[in-house]
Amino acid sequence: MAAPVDSPDIRTRTRPGPALFVAMYHSVGDATDDPYRITVTPERLDRQLGWFRRRGLRGVSMAELLAARARGEGRDLVGLTFDDGYADFVSEALPVLRRHDCGATLFVLPGRLGGDNAWDPLGPRKRLLTADGVRQAAAQGVEIGSHGLTHVDLTEADDVTLKSEAEGSRTVLAELTGAAPAGFCYPYGTLDQRAVDAVRAAGYAYACAIDPGPLGGPHALPRVHIGQNDTAVRLFLKYRLHRLRRRPVEEPR
Repeated sequence: MAAPVDSPDIRTRTRPGPALFVAMYHSVGDATDDPYRITVTPERLDRQLGWFRRRGLRGVSMAELLAARARGEGRDLVGLTFDDGYADFVSEALPVLRRHDCGATLFVLPGRLGGDNAWDPLGPRKRLLTADGVRQAAAQGVEIGSHGLTHVDLTEADDVTLKSEAEGSRTVLAELTGAAPAGFCYPYGTLDQRAVDAVRAAGYAYACAIDPGPLGGPHALPRVHIGQNDTAVRLFLKYRLHRLRRRPVEEPR
C-alpha cells in the first residue's frame, strides 16, 4: 500500500484541474442482507479497484489526494474513503487494497470501538474495529480520520455534544494512534454551517460529506457512494457525471 501522508503536509487549497473524485465505501463483506446498501463484497471491491487501475487511476487516501492536488498534481488519483470503521475493513478490505497498491482513509468512531452499528435500526449487527484494529490499520498505511465519537447527526446536536463529537473525537484518536487526524466525516452526511464551523474550529484540515450543496468547500467535500450494484457501466457513469457536475474545491479567501 502507499505510504501514509503526514497531516502537516496536507493543504486544502487545490490548484486548477479536474474536480476531486472521492469514493464513499462502508462495509466490505457479505452483502446479502443489506437494507442500507452500505456493503460491497471483497470480490466486487476487487473488480471496482481494477476498473480504476485499467483507466490509469489509483485509489489513495484523502491526505495523499489533497496534498497532490495542492502541488498541481494528482489528476490520476481518486480518493477512497471507508466510513464507520467496520471490523471487516482489516480482514476483507485491506487485502484487496494491497493487491491494487491503493491507499485509503478510514473514518472511525472512537466512542464505539469494539461495538457495533447500533445507530442502524435495520439489518444485521456489524462489528466495529477495536482500538488494536484501528492501530493495525494505521500501521499498514491507512489514514485514520474521525467520524465523530458516536455517530450522531451533528445538525441536531447541542453545543456540548457538537464539541465532543468534533473536538473530543480528535483528541481520543490522537491518543490512540499517536497523531491527530487531519480529516473528519459527517455522520449520515448531514451538515449545516454550525457543524462545519465546529469541525473547522476543532483543527481538522478537511472534512468529507456526501452532497454538501452550497456549503461545499474544504470542510465539506462531496463524495460518490459506491455500492454492490456498481458494475463497470455504473462506475463509468458515476465517474463521468461527477467530474462534469463538480468544480475543483478551493480554500475560501
